[in-house]
Amino acid sequence: MQKDVLDFVVEKTHELIDSPTCNSETRASAEAWLAAVGTERQAAATETYIGELEADIMPIDGLIGFADSEAGAQVFGADKAKEVAAHAREIKAAGARYCDCPACAACEAILAKKDAILG
Repeated sequence: MQKDVLDFVVEKTHELIDSPTCNSETRASAEAWLAAVGTERQAAATETYIGELEADIMPIDGLIGFADSEAGAQVFGADKAKEVAAHAREIKAAGARYCDCPACAACEAILAKKDAILG
């Protein structure tokens, strides 16, 4: 991986880890990847990390469906769930493919460089 790409991914990975919306599995994978950078484990950790990011980033339609559901109302609260769903519909109409919370935004930025990361 080129140094500029590595530096970008390290920066975005720290943003992901620091995000309050990052789940524990993604955080653990991000931390494991950072620990592997510069070691013989880096290539394998990178593949695992990319797989975790792809599995955990929230597609915009998934966010809308969740926010509109009873489970979404339980997680966010009824009023906040309506706000989240409305926001998600608004960003989808503007072209968003994924949730724009801090964790998903970091995931999306990293995944946008997937070819350079894995190549």
